[in-house]
Amino acid sequence: MNIQVHQVDSQEIAEATADYVLIKNIEDGLDLMGNIYYLGYDKLIIHQEHITPDFFDLKTGVAGEILQKFSNYRVRLAIVGDFSRYESNSLKDFIFESNKQKHINFVSSVTEAVARLSA
Repeated sequence: MNIQVHQVDSQEIAEATADYVLIKNIEDGLDLMGNIYYLGYDKLIIHQEHITPDFFDLKTGVAGEILQKFSNYRVRLAIVGDFSRYESNSLKDFIFESNKQKHINFVSSVTEAVARLSA
């Protein structure tokens, strides 16, 4: 895993990248959050392709479990990707509601992720 840091004024936002899926299950999500927090970051950008497809199937509970921990530990998150390919109305509603709260963000670009997390 690589961490790229985006600097906005005095804020640092970590972007996690890799050549593999970083979050394959709930434990991976919690480990990633813990590692990022340990490194001193409280804002994280991760790309959709680095997350298991099960995350985007709300029936699995993976998204809810992971995102609840991010909220509890006050680590803000932006997931970058194209979410239009998902047909689930529940997922669309979940994304809409998450984006309204601004703690967990589903965005289409890193630029938008940085803007949301630095606001």
